[in-house]
Amino acid sequence: MKNKSIYQLIGSFTLLFFAAMCYIVRFYPDTLSGFDRGIIHAVHQLSPQMNGYFLWVTKFANPITVILLSIVFVGLFYFNKQKITALWLAISMALVSGIGNHLLKLFFHRARPTILPHMVTEHSFSFPSGHATASTLLYGTLIFVMALFFKEKTPRLIAQIIVGLLIFSIVVSRIYLGVHYPSDVLAGVLFGSSWLLFTYPYYKQKKLAYDLKAIRRKK
Repeated sequence: MKNKSIYQLIGSFTLLFFAAMCYIVRFYPDTLSGFDRGIIHAVHQLSPQMNGYFLWVTKFANPITVILLSIVFVGLFYFNKQKITALWLAISMALVSGIGNHLLKLFFHRARPTILPHMVTEHSFSFPSGHATASTLLYGTLIFVMALFFKEKTPRLIAQIIVGLLIFSIVVSRIYLGVHYPSDVLAGVLFGSSWLLFTYPYYKQKKLAYDLKAIRRKK
């Protein structure tokens, strides 16, 4: 119960921060120009040798990649008797990343930044970043359930750090490639994180109940 309260408290602050950003982008977008421009120029000062890396890593959150990986992991969890985990991931990706993020883009109607040349082609609106939302939800879920893959603490922690760095790289890539404002990707991370933080305690509760039922059936 205590852990549940902690997750929900952090989730509440995350959601509040996201809501504040939505309000500012909707009604006072110019107030973010200094923040956005400063980070864009700082990120773009990175070596041109990073072009290849960011063009590669951003593909891990491209729509087709996210859809395929979501199907793979949902199937993997389902057929390995982790049906609650499969359901949690499926709902997160379909409802929040797919439908929710798309509706938010249409509502805010924010154009892509033109501060720097775009290194990839994008046709949708900018806020919140779909890549940031999708990577936070997909790979963030894997961080939460990493114990299903690694029982020992050290390998599990290493894997969680690697996946966390992947999310960070994807987020930075969207700024580096010129297709998102920093406020776009920050909002995407907050949107995805708030969902995970709020729903994780319920996922744990349902998973425990499901596992106990499975144990009783075997007796």
